[in-house]
Amino acid sequence: MTLAPAPHADPLLLYGESFASRLLLGTARYPSPAVLELAVTRAQPCLLTASLRRQGASGLDPSQGFWPLLNKMGVPVLPNTAGCHSPREAITTAEMAREVFETDWIKLEVIGDDYSLQPDTLNLVEAAAHLIKSGFKVLPYSTDDLVLCQRLVDVGCQAVMPWAAPIGTGKGPINPYALRSLRERLSVPLIVDAGLGLPSHACQVMEWGFDAVLLNTAVALAREPVAMAGAFADAVRAGRAAFLAGAMTAQDTAQPSTPVLGTPFWHHA
Repeated sequence: MTLAPAPHADPLLLYGESFASRLLLGTARYPSPAVLELAVTRAQPCLLTASLRRQGASGLDPSQGFWPLLNKMGVPVLPNTAGCHSPREAITTAEMAREVFETDWIKLEVIGDDYSLQPDTLNLVEAAAHLIKSGFKVLPYSTDDLVLCQRLVDVGCQAVMPWAAPIGTGKGPINPYALRSLRERLSVPLIVDAGLGLPSHACQVMEWGFDAVLLNTAVALAREPVAMAGAFADAVRAGRAAFLAGAMTAQDTAQPSTPVLGTPFWHHA
């Protein structure tokens, strides 16, 4: 019998770097900085996402504003290009973020629709290709479109972040077929980003073989964000363990679960 690897023996590998956790956590919309810090401590994420725009009135000075809190928590920061609507805007923001956060990692967002916050499927690949050539480690936020995700891989993205549902909706996977098709067809790490609302949603996509999940609103807007952060962390670990263990094949008919060792003999006088 082959045992599933222990968590420490099953790291998340992104761009050649190893991470112990398979949970990424956003830093927006928490009730207070103190609650954010407690949630991060409870969840133990591998990366924290932060937008350059959240540096506040201090502009690009990393010694002021939100940066000290992120630095204090000791979790690597994944800057993102949230709110950008064109490749040029996203590229400029990424270059600024590399200077401010002193990292080549970037979560690439190019928004194409302000209502759904759907990624711009026509221009996302262009932005990703430019940033890859500039030495960035790009994690692109995309829809669950197979062709789009394949194009992102083709231009050098070593991981892709498809949505489960539009940002902040909490609906969970609205197109399981598309997500499972992505997992079957693409060999790079896939991180479900956006739309998860419940720990069971995170567990489900991890059971399907996704490599990690990124959360923000589902934790930040929970009644008890710290407890919810822990619940999601536990769900991610459970889903990964279930995937590695290998689920039974669903059956159309009932199957006996109790072994029958022999037929009892009843003697009637």
